Amino acid sequence: MRPLALAVPLALVLAACSSVPVATGPGRAPSSVPGAPAHRAVAHLTAASGSLVSGTLQLASTARGVRVTGEIGGLAPGSSHGFHVHETGDCNAADASGAGGHFNPTAAPHGRAGSRHHHAGDIDNITAGWDGVAHVDTQLAGVSLGDGGPEDIAGRAFIVHAAADDYRSQPSGNAGARVACGVIRLQ
Repeated sequence: MRPLALAVPLALVLAACSSVPVATGPGRAPSSVPGAPAHRAVAHLTAASGSLVSGTLQLASTARGVRVTGEIGGLAPGSSHGFHVHETGDCNAADASGAGGHFNPTAAPHGRAGSRHHHAGDIDNITAGWDGVAHVDTQLAGVSLGDGGPEDIAGRAFIVHAAADDYRSQPSGNAGARVACGVIRLQ
């Protein structure tokens, strides 16, 4: 009878321990664990290449990737612009060239987000309203936020381009100059 009396509490302790999440880095809980806090970030876009384009984007990890919301202003009314996550969080150069190319951890060809072939950093074009402001509310699939994995976009940069992305031209959609840049910073 005594072995059974010890086995039940031991089984309960082991079961409880198996559901404890393990941190993936200093102060971080894995986002894939149910009930773990969602990672959040912000990107403050500043003008590049002599433009007046700027804005603020909020990011939140979700079960499907990363949701991006916010506003980007200083655009020509009704204009469309390429909008991408770039590989490096460096917006110091006047033309934002320090941000490097599109974020592309799988070495895929450039294309439209959601299509069979595209960079992880490819996002659909943004379009400004009559007031020159583009309202962003998009879901980035196939990327993560703050988990330190190869698809993590924390510390990378958003770029707004002068023209629309054609979703075909390699390697970056022929979207022209970089008119705004913002580093993705965890909150």
